[in-house]
Amino acid sequence: MASAATADLRTGPSASADGARTDSGTGRPSRPGSPGRLGRTGGGRGRREAGTPRGIPRFVWALPPVAVLALVFLYPLALVVQQSVSPDTGGTSLAPYGDVFASEAFRSALTTTVWLAVASTAGCLVLGFVLAVVIAFVPFPGGRAVARFIDVFLSFPSFLITLALLFIYGSVGMANGVWTDVTGASSGPFDFLTTPWGVLLAEITYFTPFVMRPLLAAFSQLDSAQLEVASSLGAKPARIVRQVILPEALPALAAGGSLVLVMCLNEFGIVLFTGAKGVTTLPMLVYSKAILESDYPAACVVAVVNIAISVGLYSLYRMVSRRVGA
Repeated sequence: MASAATADLRTGPSASADGARTDSGTGRPSRPGSPGRLGRTGGGRGRREAGTPRGIPRFVWALPPVAVLALVFLYPLALVVQQSVSPDTGGTSLAPYGDVFASEAFRSALTTTVWLAVASTAGCLVLGFVLAVVIAFVPFPGGRAVARFIDVFLSFPSFLITLALLFIYGSVGMANGVWTDVTGASSGPFDFLTTPWGVLLAEITYFTPFVMRPLLAAFSQLDSAQLEVASSLGAKPARIVRQVILPEALPALAAGGSLVLVMCLNEFGIVLFTGAKGVTTLPMLVYSKAILESDYPAACVVAVVNIAISVGLYSLYRMVSRRVGA
């Protein structure tokens, strides 16, 4: 009985008494090399993929998104580039570039933009790393809520943070109000938001969560056994941070810092809402040339330069992200 049951459970071709191979499912002779039952119903190598229309090349499916991208982005960008080489006198010339590059306003705006972006990025890296370490490795009530709030904070518009700083440190803000109430002075000492330092504070406040988010993600993958071993060997917290946590955080710091640098370079709302009239960045110069002076060729030249710097920094950000695996 056991041998008969074993024979019934066999699948695939079997040998008959005369040596001919038969299919156990149908009893029909099977030819060498012919597909069995699974071979007739299974997918072959040349089988057409399910859901793919027959005879339509794959590149055709890329045409609609490329067309939309060209219409909403590439075409306006081409118009900006064309306007930048079209002076008011007519024709096509690089004279607008020469005039803009020779102007003191452009050089000052470029210098201000670069140092604000670099300083803001450095401040975001330091502050973001410290806060991320505290949230990830120092237990305290509400730690998870703070980590979730960071995700919500990323969706806030930049002008909202600027308005909040104005309510606190503005000339008639809360800090100056408390100062005048306590000392009886006619005005408070906090009057820095309209200076480059106010713009720097606003940018660090707004962009720090963009560094903290990848850091918290990296810290969640850190093996806690490393920290326990280092602590059991007598390492102080500062040494653990320097020799264990910081090396693991370098990829996230590189990726987050590169992204913040690109965003600070193009920030417009913070500078505008702080009312810092003495702070002119490249985006503010584009606004001034186009809206206030109606000098569209000069505005387009500054815009092209800003775009070129942004694309270069974004390429650097992608390269750094790939190299560090972030």
